[in-house]
Amino acid sequence: MRLAWILAAVLLMLADSASAQDAAIGRAQQLTVSANLDLTPSPDGKRAVLIKIIGGREQLFTINIDGSGEAQITQDDADHEDPAWSPDGRKIAFVLIRDGKKIVHLVNPDGSGPVPVTPSNQSVIHPSFTPDGRAILYCTDDDLRPPEKNESQIYSINLATKQVRTLISGGVNTFPVMSPDGRTIAFRKIIGDMNSEIFVANDDGSGPRNITNQWTFEGWPAWSPDGKTIAFAGNRNDAGYQIFLMNPDGSNVRLLANTEGRGTAPKWSADGDIVYFTVCRRSQDYRGCEIMAAPVSA
Repeated sequence: MRLAWILAAVLLMLADSASAQDAAIGRAQQLTVSANLDLTPSPDGKRAVLIKIIGGREQLFTINIDGSGEAQITQDDADHEDPAWSPDGRKIAFVLIRDGKKIVHLVNPDGSGPVPVTPSNQSVIHPSFTPDGRAILYCTDDDLRPPEKNESQIYSINLATKQVRTLISGGVNTFPVMSPDGRTIAFRKIIGDMNSEIFVANDDGSGPRNITNQWTFEGWPAWSPDGKTIAFAGNRNDAGYQIFLMNPDGSNVRLLANTEGRGTAPKWSADGDIVYFTVCRRSQDYRGCEIMAAPVSA
């Protein structure tokens, strides 16, 4: 009986001690914020370009595909967005934001020789190269009056002649990307106030058609290297934005990977085995953006 009483007393003391320790534990606060966004692999699969926020500015960096060998290639007092590697690996396109203007520039992979590409009277976003590297697709800025969206058209510009063609107009059309065979453009189109869809159209912009047909937000389309799959971001599972895969006709939609936060901007590895994307999270305990990599199952 005495032994049982002693054991009970010891257990009570341990419980009181644990309660005191629990009461003393506070909530940790995040002191540093990491912002790494929009990684795009080089065509040979060895390097990648991405955005890092340094001193409040979006700067471009290149890294080896394993994350080593980091090099900052832009260092001016401006923001640099939407990096895209040319098919031959010799140039990187990006949007330079300065004095309220957004203009696509081309730069060498080491950051040298930046030159403007798109007309100075346009404020543009989301450049992507055509598969032959002769032209860049882009769209006009759809955020001139945030939070409302304004109309945005999709254009192509011939890099040799600087001739601009209007491909898709009417409504809000963004994120244009051409299929590897050069025959089809995938893009996002906003329908109403609470819905955006992935559309595809012919290479000249004709025959646009909705391939997602969901009531939720879908965007950021990216073609696989073989042209058989489109990766995109959407919030159709009520779990924040996640990365999905589908066939080019919109069939066989499947979730690529479970993620927490806002997953956007998918980009394929050169061999088509991995999809890289950005996940941004903001909660009571954490905020920031990081690059994720998810294998693509056969």
